[in-house]
Amino acid sequence: MSVERVLWEQDATGLAGLVQQGEVSPQELVDAAIARAEATRPDINAIAEPLYDAARSRAKTVDRKLPLAGVPFAIKDLGIAIKGVPTHGGSRIPAFTADFNSVMTERYLAAGLIPIATSTSPEHGLRLMTESAAFGITRNPWDTGHTTGGSSGGAAALVAAGVVPAAHASDGGGSIRVPSACSGLVGLKTSRGRVPLTPLVSESWYGMVVDHAVAARSAIRRCCST
Repeated sequence: MSVERVLWEQDATGLAGLVQQGEVSPQELVDAAIARAEATRPDINAIAEPLYDAARSRAKTVDRKLPLAGVPFAIKDLGIAIKGVPTHGGSRIPAFTADFNSVMTERYLAAGLIPIATSTSPEHGLRLMTESAAFGITRNPWDTGHTTGGSSGGAAALVAAGVVPAAHASDGGGSIRVPSACSGLVGLKTSRGRVPLTPLVSESWYGMVVDHAVAARSAIRRCCST
């Protein structure tokens, strides 16, 4: 079976298991994810910043014993810092480029996840559809005439398109839940304060904003690919 098909059919834990068993390498998964990202990019427009070189470098050195070793991932272009990567927040105002990682970024990397891109959001995450003057319209992979919702619409599009099996997302008023519903994914808004937003902020929107993820339902993918 091709690595591309494995990337499509397996969820994040399934891919990590294959890496840990030596059946597929992190480099193969990252290359397959990047190829898929570029193949779908014109249609769904879900990438704010590609991180391909950094992802390939990390894939060479990631510890294959980590719980999510070698799993391609995306981080939302809003409210989270990745050292040396511009954060636009879906806006045309000058980007913020941090010289540090957010706590969540460090935790993602410590788990073995490999970010291949940052995902699009509406400007400052303030709409339940992912459209902005900075990046244009992010479209639903199942039907590009439809929205992926927002504000984590880029994350949802990348997962639904089979680019990555899971992606960072955040939710204040539905920004994980709406894209999940629009794109056939699993998403969860966690309890207030459970996931740290530091050091950028201690709380956002008086504690209503939380960070977590959207993820693929692998059983649906297998059904739809046969």
